[in-house]
Amino acid sequence: MQVKINIDGGSRGNPGPGAAAYVICDLNGKILSQEGHFMPHCTNNQAEYTALKLALIKSGELGARELFIQSDSLLLVKQFLGEYKIKHPDLAARMAVIRRLAAPFKIHIEHVLRHLNKAPDALANKAMDAKQSLGFNPIKHLPPDDEPAPAERPAENRVNGVEVTPVQRPQAPAPNTAPKKKVRTPKQPDLFGGI
Repeated sequence: MQVKINIDGGSRGNPGPGAAAYVICDLNGKILSQEGHFMPHCTNNQAEYTALKLALIKSGELGARELFIQSDSLLLVKQFLGEYKIKHPDLAARMAVIRRLAAPFKIHIEHVLRHLNKAPDALANKAMDAKQSLGFNPIKHLPPDDEPAPAERPAENRVNGVEVTPVQRPQAPAPNTAPKKKVRTPKQPDLFGGI
């Protein structure tokens, strides 16, 4: 089966809350599946990559074998085709997952201008507005381990690349707050008083 796929992804804040979306149609334009997948924290590029990954997973569920994919992300298209290097380690890990998922398909991918990619853009924005995933005939089983782990954030207690911990000092004894008693000192005898 041949299908036409449009993908898009976005992030509000870059990074920030975002969504990845795909719309899969048959060659006559009938929608077979569409989904806006909400991502609580991502970059634009992570969302674009996730959109392609989800489209590949769903295409496999539908039994498609030849995919005609359109994306308005020139970076994603050029990196998928191997024309641009992938320098960021997170994107490289995501592309490794995508290439594994793409292996069973015959894929034609092209860059299109934004006005030709309105359907997945609208779906991604709808998912971001709702703060949840939305779709028609969505992916039944999304493999949890396919998503690379987010890059480890530096610990909050790191200074100059070294983990620091709060200093534990022995507690100083509490100051004596009881009222002070007047200490009587004996009077000094007047040595010359009697003379």
